[in-house]
Amino acid sequence: MISFSSKDKFDSRNLTMLCDFYELTMANGYFKNGMKDTIAVFDLFFRRIPDGGGFALFCGLEQIIQYLENLKFSDEDISYLKKRKLFDPQFLDYLRTFRFECDVWSMTEGTPIFPGEPIVRVRGPIIQAQFIETMLLVTINHQSLIATKTNRIVRAAKGRSVFEFGSRRAQGYDAANYGARAAYIAGAASSANTWSDVHFGIPASGTMAHSWVQSFDTELDSFIAYAKTYPNDCTLLVDTYNTLKTGVPNAIKVAHEVLEPMGHRLQGVRLDSGDVAYLSKKVRKMLDDAGLDDCKIVISNSLDEFLIRSILSQGAQVNAFGVGENLITARSEAVFGGVYKLVATYDLDGNVIPKIKISDNFEKITTPSFKEVWRLFEKDDHHPLADVITLEHEVIPDDGPYEIFDPLDTTKRKVVTHYIAKKMLVPIYEKGTLVYQSPNLHQIRKECHKNVSELWEEMLRLDNPHQYYVDLSQELWDLKTNMLKELRTK
Repeated sequence: MISFSSKDKFDSRNLTMLCDFYELTMANGYFKNGMKDTIAVFDLFFRRIPDGGGFALFCGLEQIIQYLENLKFSDEDISYLKKRKLFDPQFLDYLRTFRFECDVWSMTEGTPIFPGEPIVRVRGPIIQAQFIETMLLVTINHQSLIATKTNRIVRAAKGRSVFEFGSRRAQGYDAANYGARAAYIAGAASSANTWSDVHFGIPASGTMAHSWVQSFDTELDSFIAYAKTYPNDCTLLVDTYNTLKTGVPNAIKVAHEVLEPMGHRLQGVRLDSGDVAYLSKKVRKMLDDAGLDDCKIVISNSLDEFLIRSILSQGAQVNAFGVGENLITARSEAVFGGVYKLVATYDLDGNVIPKIKISDNFEKITTPSFKEVWRLFEKDDHHPLADVITLEHEVIPDDGPYEIFDPLDTTKRKVVTHYIAKKMLVPIYEKGTLVYQSPNLHQIRKECHKNVSELWEEMLRLDNPHQYYVDLSQELWDLKTNMLKELRTK
């Protein structure tokens, strides 16, 4: 069974009724039309990488497992549904004894993911597979969005620490807590959110606010009091009044006259306003001239990956970044855009019946049938070459040769050799029984770092990254094309 990171019932809430109402009305409809035992397959995938990036990061699987482990209809839930006077009494009896019986496969957390490929696959009774749509989407869309944004910021910082400072600007406490989790997986060094340390083991960090400095008669008094209270880890906020004229000089004074006699060093100063690129260079010189070359400079103030890149290109002297609202809300791209679509059902003999959704918008046309996702890695350095979606029975052999092609322009073809083929969807549930052992958060973070480091450098660019291809096998492409032709001629 899974080892949950959380030690609190907060993560064991029964969120069964966090669903779109149509999931319940459709479930009732399936039940009344004799379809409750129809086996269906749904794919969860997304259509576009946020911020025009080269990849996204998959996150949120552990919370999906927690949700499914607590999936049950309470007496209060049944009472509510009965009062709506929409639902068949036998359907409500079915919900009273409801037991999750689906198979679930998923990417693992911290895995780079790409548009169009299944990142979660669900197979089971259509009522159940449909019913979990909202919770799967709200969980994975949110955490994958924050993880993807955070990793962009971490890459822009060029090896400098990024602290997640966004709790107070998050869109609700769940967003603050699980946003901190996703940010840590994606490379943030710590979080200002204490809850995330208590329940996830994410290092909590923080020093002081401007209100601390304002609470004392003088800025110097506030620094002295803080240094005496926290001599082992003293970082001072130096921009409350005037960074260069009072803030840094007072910090230097405290370093020499308070901390050093106690046998300690000033750990850092933080800038939260002004032209931080200019100020950081001035502050660095003042600290170095005072013999405090080991004192770090931390900057904050509405940072994102582009501002961090710009600051560093100007020669800013920065050791770490505190990033808040633009990280925890993914402000530049507020929606991840994952969708959950029916791709197949099974007949009574167990044969797959492919299903496809067509649209005037090409990106909204789904890829039918029960499928596998393969990632082809270069055998020598493990760089991923391409992802290939195949039908369930197909096997991609190691070493090849294997021909891949662009599904949008099939004339673009390439034969690849000397590779390793890996199935990307791993079993999570088998007929409702949990079969996956979730790694702890620190292992997920480590694996995420490894996965991103294996990507081609060209994919890591913030602007105009190399496009990574997700290809269809020839057999799957033929199936999709033939179904489209048949449906459009009816």
